[in-house]
Amino acid sequence: MRALSATRTSLRWLRRRLVVVAGLLTLAYLLLPNVVVTVFSFNHPEGRFNYAWREFSTEAWTDPCGVAGLCGSLTLSLQLAGWATLGATVLGTMIAFALSRYRFRGRTAVNSLIFLPMAMPEVVMAASLLTLFLNMGAQLGFWTLLIAHVMFCLSFVVTAVKARVMSMDPNLEQAARDLYASPVQTFLRVTLPIAAPGIAAGALLAFALSFDDFIITNFNAGSTVTFPMYVWGSAQRGTPVQVNVIGTVLFIVAVAAVLLGMLVGRRRGRSAREIRT
Repeated sequence: MRALSATRTSLRWLRRRLVVVAGLLTLAYLLLPNVVVTVFSFNHPEGRFNYAWREFSTEAWTDPCGVAGLCGSLTLSLQLAGWATLGATVLGTMIAFALSRYRFRGRTAVNSLIFLPMAMPEVVMAASLLTLFLNMGAQLGFWTLLIAHVMFCLSFVVTAVKARVMSMDPNLEQAARDLYASPVQTFLRVTLPIAAPGIAAGALLAFALSFDDFIITNFNAGSTVTFPMYVWGSAQRGTPVQVNVIGTVLFIVAVAAVLLGMLVGRRRGRSAREIRT
């Protein structure tokens, strides 16, 4: 009877917290590869392949650029992602405001075409861009990659910013104009700060997509080697431990950025509640 009662109690507890348990299990499943990468960044493998645990070592952490070409490809990927994020964010923000605030001929068609790169298989877009560059006689390299990444990330930025712009209250901008603010002042002091979270979300998404992209980069890179291409190439010859180190550092930076954003959001919410009270 005690065992039956304990089982029923456990089932009731699980039923009440089923969503939380499922969420935690899903999160653990998603984070498991990152944990494996972190653990094997402290490994001292025997041979070229870092697939089996041998012994604990911090040698790779003391010299993360000890492998030829690793930090060079990482720097190139960061530069490419930075410029692609800047271009996609500026163009995407303008397109999002145009689609949300103005009526013009072809608006419906443009609105539909914006989502096409998101729905299209990435290999199709990569092959199409390669064909375009070859027909134009462009030399494949950093600039063709930059154009390709901007075009690829543009749709995601437009989607994020447009969702934010459409949820904005137009009465706030009208109130600014009623207080004799010029159109530029209204945009800089009212519209832009309200749309900033959507713009920041689109920029972060564009940076992550550009830095992580492999298929479009592989088609249009020429002799340029980005970090994902370096990892793919080294995996065939033996992945160095330094790759795990770089991956761990990038994961820590991403988690820190998310936590910082949550902290800032909570502080702003607390300040807003204090002002209201």
